[in-house]
Amino acid sequence: MEEHKTRHLNDFLEWSDIGLEDYIELVKDCEIRLRNFYSEIIGLTCNDFVKMILIDSAFIIMVLMKHSLKEFRGEKNPILVKRRMIGDGHEQLSMILLTHKFFSDTFGSWVAKHILEKHDFSKIEHMVDFLRLCQQPPKLKNRKKLKKLTMPSVAELHRAGVLFELGSGKKLLNIKFQQAILEIPSLQIDNNTGILLRNMQAFEQCLWNHHICVSDNIALVSMLAKGPKDVEILARNGIIDNWLVKSEGVSTLFQKLAQENLLFHDDFYFSALVEDLNAYCKNPWNKWKATLKQDYFNTPWTIISVIAAGILLMLTIVQSVCSTLQLVL
Repeated sequence: MEEHKTRHLNDFLEWSDIGLEDYIELVKDCEIRLRNFYSEIIGLTCNDFVKMILIDSAFIIMVLMKHSLKEFRGEKNPILVKRRMIGDGHEQLSMILLTHKFFSDTFGSWVAKHILEKHDFSKIEHMVDFLRLCQQPPKLKNRKKLKKLTMPSVAELHRAGVLFELGSGKKLLNIKFQQAILEIPSLQIDNNTGILLRNMQAFEQCLWNHHICVSDNIALVSMLAKGPKDVEILARNGIIDNWLVKSEGVSTLFQKLAQENLLFHDDFYFSALVEDLNAYCKNPWNKWKATLKQDYFNTPWTIISVIAAGILLMLTIVQSVCSTLQLVL
């Protein structure tokens, strides 16, 4: 693997107009800052540490370029020999564009196409921060403080008459509840989802001066999708696109993520949504209407049966009244 990465460094240096010595000095100037990004102490000497950073950086850049540009694929690449060719066809090439392309193909709907127009990516920390910005929600001015973070699951909301619709928004946190309809954007769950969310979750918990929006989303989904039945309802309404083998995998994933979640009840992004859903489910009238509709008016035959039973009851009452009147008269 190390030999493979070194080959990428050589390829990168062939393509670049900047010499190796310039890169070495650049990394040396940032050595202390770079070492502080690691949770453990790196026991490498200055020269070995700089070499490791250069090789890993070149490897990542070449992977991104080979993913996005077909000219960079293959062992013997003519574009690396004729460096002018890259300038002729890709004058607007940047790490942001390469990263956006790579993550769009890898994580799908998580990285929206229009995101480059909405954010200034010049201040991002790293690739995880890039992904986090892709789902950054609008700031809410007046958030309600929650005494206790609990709410009904999807199945419980369904029994109370809540309808579920696929949201038109591209961001996962764009969840709305209006007129008994809970609108949730599409959420694709595959083998990469757990890795993505765990990395985002860990990074957010280091950001004490930022809002932890992904962690709040994990908490909300874990409360909504407590079991396979909840996942099936969301999938049936086109909200969850489940690529895992079983529905249990989705609920299990979010329950495990929720166990390691760091939340602030006085700054929870979905506090108003949670209050509205709890209030709706506590209203007995909503449950009564839902039960009537789901149990007695769920098919045309049951509707006809109920109507026929009602007519028969009315006729029986009329007959009883007429019989009573005849006896009195």
